[in-house]
Amino acid sequence: MTDPLLYGVIRWIGPLPTGGGNHRKVMVGVELEDEPIDPTLETTNGTHNGVRLFRCPANRAIFVHTSQCSRDRRFQDIPPMSPCSSRTTPAAGSGSKTDTNMFGKVDCPVVKGRVPPLKILKLEELEEICGKFKGIQGHHNSCYLDATLFAMFTFTSVFDSLLFRPKEPEDNPQYEEVQRVLLEEIVNPLRKNHFVRADRVLKLRQLLDRLSSVTGLMSEEKDPEEFLNSLLAQILRADPFLKLSSGLDTFYYQLFVEKDERLNLPSVQQLFEQSFLASNIKLKEVPSCLIIQMPRFGKNFKMYPRILPSQVLDVTDIIEDSPRQCWVCGKLAEYECRECFGKMQCEGLEGTAICKSCIDSVHHHSKRLNHKPVPLSVPQDFIPMAPHCEVPRLYMELFAVVCIETSHYVAFVKAASGQDAPWCFFDSMADRNGEQNGYNIPKMVPVPDLPRWLTEEGSRALNEEAVNDKMLPEHAKRLLCDAYMCMYQSTDVMMYR
Repeated sequence: MTDPLLYGVIRWIGPLPTGGGNHRKVMVGVELEDEPIDPTLETTNGTHNGVRLFRCPANRAIFVHTSQCSRDRRFQDIPPMSPCSSRTTPAAGSGSKTDTNMFGKVDCPVVKGRVPPLKILKLEELEEICGKFKGIQGHHNSCYLDATLFAMFTFTSVFDSLLFRPKEPEDNPQYEEVQRVLLEEIVNPLRKNHFVRADRVLKLRQLLDRLSSVTGLMSEEKDPEEFLNSLLAQILRADPFLKLSSGLDTFYYQLFVEKDERLNLPSVQQLFEQSFLASNIKLKEVPSCLIIQMPRFGKNFKMYPRILPSQVLDVTDIIEDSPRQCWVCGKLAEYECRECFGKMQCEGLEGTAICKSCIDSVHHHSKRLNHKPVPLSVPQDFIPMAPHCEVPRLYMELFAVVCIETSHYVAFVKAASGQDAPWCFFDSMADRNGEQNGYNIPKMVPVPDLPRWLTEEGSRALNEEAVNDKMLPEHAKRLLCDAYMCMYQSTDVMMYR
C-alpha cells in the first residue's frame, strides 16, 4: 500500500461518504496489524469524515484506493477469501517454499492418520527431542494458543476425542476443516516431528477468528480460556469436561477463594477445596480432564505470590454421591459438616466427612454444638461392601502448568504419566531471528529438577531459601510465581471416554 509495506485486514469496501457527485471511487478500509510509524499517514479508529464505517483500535484504520492493495505476500498460496467476510484474514500457506523461508526454512509437512501422543519415561530420551525449533512456533501474539495446544496434545491423549468425533447435522459447515487442520497440521506433526511451523497454526487461527464470536484471534493478545471457548464450545461443540452439582457445565474451573494470610505457599489442593467449599458445589462425576485457573484479580494481579501445583489432586470429597471416609474412625461416612472445615486434626474437606457413630462425640464439644451436619448420599451398591473394604480415594494427575508473565504464556508439560516421568518447559517465542520481518524460534527445554520442586519437602526448601523471587531458579520462579492454569487428568476415566 505504501513503502514500506503495511499489513492489515480489509474491513470495509465502498464509496466514501464525502457527499460529492455520483461518481465516487470505491475505497477500501483496512485495519492495520500495527500502528504505522509514518506520522504523515492519516489514521483513524474506523471513521471517515466523522462517519463510523467499522470499528478498530485508534490509529489502526486507513482508507486507500483498491489499486493500492495487494494480496499479503506472506499468504500468496492461499485462495482469496470473500471481501464480505469482514473479520477474516487470509490464512497461512500450506507448506510452500515461501512459508518455509518466512518462518525459518524448517519443513513442516502435513501428517495424515492417527499419531499417538509421545510417551517419554527417561530424562535422556526427553533431552534428545528438546532444543530450538521444537514445539509450536509462535507468531503475532499466538503464545496463549501455542502453550495451550502444546499442553493439550503433545504427551497426553485426554483431549483426543476432539479430533475424531464425526460431524453432526448441527455442526458448523467448516467443522471437518477445523478438525483436519488441528489433527493433520498441528497435533500429528507435533507428535511425529516435534515441530509445528507458525503458518500451520495461522490456518487454525483464521478459522477460529472467522467462525467463532471471539474477535482478534489473528493478531491480538488473548487468554487460553478465550481460545478454549472458541475451539471447544463454539466450533467443535465438545461436551464440557466438568458437570457441576449447580446444574452448570464448564470446560475449566476458576478458583474463587478469600485470601488466607496464614498460607505462605498454598497448594492447588488447598485452594481447590476452599473454592468448592465456599461455592457450596460439587462435581457430579470424576472428569477425565480438569483444568483449573489460579485465583487472580485480572491478568496481572496475583492473589498469592507463590502457588504450588499439586502433583496429585485428591477429588474424593468434591464428587457428589461418592463414598467418603469418616475422618475419625475410617469407616464409611454418612454425614458432612461444612462448619468443621479447617477445625479438625484432619485437614481439608476430608475433615468434614463423618460417620453416624462418631458424629455425636465430635459435636459434643461446646465449640461445635451449633454445627449443622447434613446427610450424605451414599451409593446403595457400596453400602453392603463398606464393612469389608476400605473406602477408595479418587485422584487426578497433574500433567501441565500454563504460566504467564508480562502477557506472555509458556508451559511446563509432563512427558508421560506417572510420578517419575520427566518434565519439559516450552516457549513458542524463546528466541527470534531478525526484526520486523523476522520469525520466532520455539524451544523445548528439559527441567530435571521439577519433580523435586513439586514435592512437599522440595517446595518447602525452595520457599524458605529464596525469600525473594529473584533468588529462585528461573524455571522454579515461573512454576511457582507465574502459574495461570493447571491441567489434571484421570487415567482411569480416560479409558472409558
